[in-house]
Amino acid sequence: MSAMITAELVDLDLAADSKEAAARSLAERMVAAGRVTDLEGFLADVAAREAQMPTGLDGGIGIPHCRSAHVAEPTLAFGRSATGIDFGAPDGPADLVFLIAAPAGADTDHLTILSALARRLMDPEFTAALRTADDPATAAALIAGEPVAEPTTAEPEVIAPATPAVTAPETAAEGVPQERTFRVVAVTSCPTGIAHTYMAAESLENAARDAGVEITVETQGSAGFKKLPKAAIEAADAVILAHDVEVRDKERFAGKPTVDVGVKAGISRAPELIAEARGKAERGEVTAAAHPADAGGGASYGTAGDPDESGEGFGTRLRKWLMTGVSYMVPFVAAGGLLIALAFAIGGYEINAAPSVTEHFIWSEGASWAALLFQIGDTAFTFLVPILAGYIAFGMVDRPGLVPGIVGGAIALTINAGFLGGLVAGLLAGTVVMAIQRITIPPVLRGIMPVVVIPLISSAVVGFLMFLVVGKPITWLQKQLTDWLNGLTGSNAIILGVVLGLMMCFDMGGPLNKVAYAFAVGGLADPNDGSLKVMACVMAAGMVPPLGLALATTVRGRLFTRTERENGKAAWVLGASFITEGAIPFAAADPLRVIPSAMAGGAVTGALSMAFGCTLRAPHGGIFVVPLIGNPWLYLFAVAAGTAVTAALVVLLKGLRRPAAPEAALPVPDDARTPVAA
Repeated sequence: MSAMITAELVDLDLAADSKEAAARSLAERMVAAGRVTDLEGFLADVAAREAQMPTGLDGGIGIPHCRSAHVAEPTLAFGRSATGIDFGAPDGPADLVFLIAAPAGADTDHLTILSALARRLMDPEFTAALRTADDPATAAALIAGEPVAEPTTAEPEVIAPATPAVTAPETAAEGVPQERTFRVVAVTSCPTGIAHTYMAAESLENAARDAGVEITVETQGSAGFKKLPKAAIEAADAVILAHDVEVRDKERFAGKPTVDVGVKAGISRAPELIAEARGKAERGEVTAAAHPADAGGGASYGTAGDPDESGEGFGTRLRKWLMTGVSYMVPFVAAGGLLIALAFAIGGYEINAAPSVTEHFIWSEGASWAALLFQIGDTAFTFLVPILAGYIAFGMVDRPGLVPGIVGGAIALTINAGFLGGLVAGLLAGTVVMAIQRITIPPVLRGIMPVVVIPLISSAVVGFLMFLVVGKPITWLQKQLTDWLNGLTGSNAIILGVVLGLMMCFDMGGPLNKVAYAFAVGGLADPNDGSLKVMACVMAAGMVPPLGLALATTVRGRLFTRTERENGKAAWVLGASFITEGAIPFAAADPLRVIPSAMAGGAVTGALSMAFGCTLRAPHGGIFVVPLIGNPWLYLFAVAAGTAVTAALVVLLKGLRRPAAPEAALPVPDDARTPVAA
C-alpha cells in the first residue's frame, strides 16, 4: 500500500487567497506525484462537494475532499497558510488545509486510515504539532502517525480505526449506591463519508466522556458501516443523529427522544447536543425516525422537537419542511397526472364526463378503458393535499405529525382551501405537535403519547383552526390564485415564464430551483389551464441547462476539458429527462460563465412556453412525455431555443478567456471514467 502522504505533498508556506486557489495548489502536487490523472476534472469534483456544504471547521481547519474517478489512489495533501483561507468555518479562516482525494472505488484499508485521521483532527495536541512543524517531512510523518526525528519517550501514535463506543466512567466502590449512567446512541454521516462523519463521532465521544455519559456511535461512512447493537439501542435513553444524508434504517430509533441535526453541529456543538438529548429524555419527548430523501439530492429533511436544534435559520427549515411534503406528494401527482393524460390521449378531453366504470364498463371499448384510467388518476389526485399536509408536519416533528397533518389536509379539501390550505394545515399540525412535545409528561403516560394523546389533541386543535379560524381566508386566497392563473395571458404570462425560467436555472437543483418546481407541482393538486401552463414552463426551463452545455461541448469542444466533454455526452440524456443537476459539473468548474448562460436560456424557454400556451399534467418526464403536452411542437421549439441561447452564450464567454494549458501534459489512463452528477 502506497503512503497516502509524503513530503512532496506538503506545503508549509501555502500561498493562496481563496479556497479554490488552495485546492488547486495542493491538487497540482497530487498531479505531479501521479496521484491525480485530470487536474480540472478533479477540481470540478472538489468544487461540487464544496457546494453541498462548506468544509471549514472550528479551530482553523479546512478539509476539502471528494471522491473522484480522476484519483489514481487515495491521497492526502497538506498545506499551512500564514494568512488563513476562508473555508466557511464559523470562527474564521483556516490555517491548516487538508485536501483528501479518494478514488471512486477506494479500498477499505485506505478509507479506514482517512477516517482515523479525521478523528485525530479533533485532538488539539495533534493540530498544535502541525502548526509548529518546521519541515515537510516532519509534517508528513505526524499526519501519517510515523516516528519523527525528535526523540520521544512514548510510542508513536499510529492511525488506526477508532473504536465506535465510549464506555461509561468507572463506578465507585462496590456497595455504594450509584446513579444510573445516562446512555446515548448516535449516528453520524456526511455526503462523502470520509471526514465529517468521523470527526463528528470523535467530538460526540469526547463530549460524552466529559459529561459522564455512556455513548455508542455508529459511523455511516466510507470506512465501513457496522450497525449499532440492538441491545444498545433498547438500553439508550436518547438518540443523537448528526447527518447530512439520510440515516440508514432510521426506524430503529422510533419512540426514543431524538436530537436530529446536521453533521457539522455534531462537530462544533457536541456538548450542547449531549445536554439537549438529556433534556429531551427528562421531558419525555419521544420521536420517530424517518425522513424522506430529497427528490434530487438525497439530503435529509426536518428536525424533531426543538426548532432550533439544527442550527439552521427559520427560512431554511421552512423550505425543508415544505419540500418534505412536496417530495411525498410528487409520486401521487406523477401517477395521477400520467393516468389522466393517457386517458385524454385515448378518449379525448370529454372523457372526464364519462359515467363511473363501476356502473358502465365495456371490455372491448376504448372509451371505457380511457374512463377507467381517468377515474383511477382522479382518485389518486384526491390524496394530494392530505399527503402534502401530512408530510409537511412529518418533516417538522416526525411520525406524530402525520395524523393531524393528514386530517388538516382533508379538511382543506372539504372547505375548498386547496393547495394553500394543505400548506397551512401541515404547518399548523407540526407546530401544535411541537407545542405538545414540550410539555413535561409523567412517565406513566409516555407510552401512549405518540399513539393516543398526541393524535387526539393535535387533530382536534388543527380541525378547530382549519374549520373556524383560518379556513375562510385561505379559501378566498386560493380562489384568487386560481383566478389569476386562469387569467394569465399576454405579457403577464410571459413575465411569469421568465421568472420561473430564471429560478429553475440559477442553482440547478438547489433551493430556488426546488421552490419553482414546488410551485408548479402544487398547482397540479387543483389543476386548471393556468397551473398546467406553469408546469409545462417549469419542466421546459429545467431541461435547458444540461442540454445547452451538452450542445456547447459538441460544437466547441476545444473550449472544454476532456472531463467536461465526457460530461457533455451524459448531459444530453440528463437534460432530455428533465434532470437539471446534469449541468452542475460545468457550473462548479466555471460558475461565472455557465450560470448566467443557463439562466438566459431558461428565461427564453420559460417565456416562449407561456406565450405558446403549452400545458402539462405530468410533473416529470422531459421529452418522454411530449405526447401528453399541449402544443407539443411549439413546446419542443421553446426548449430548443433556450438550449441554443445557453450554448451560444457559454461558447461566447468561454471564447473571451485566455486559452487553457494543453491537456496532453496530464496523464490520463485508458480506462478513466467520468462520473455523472445527478
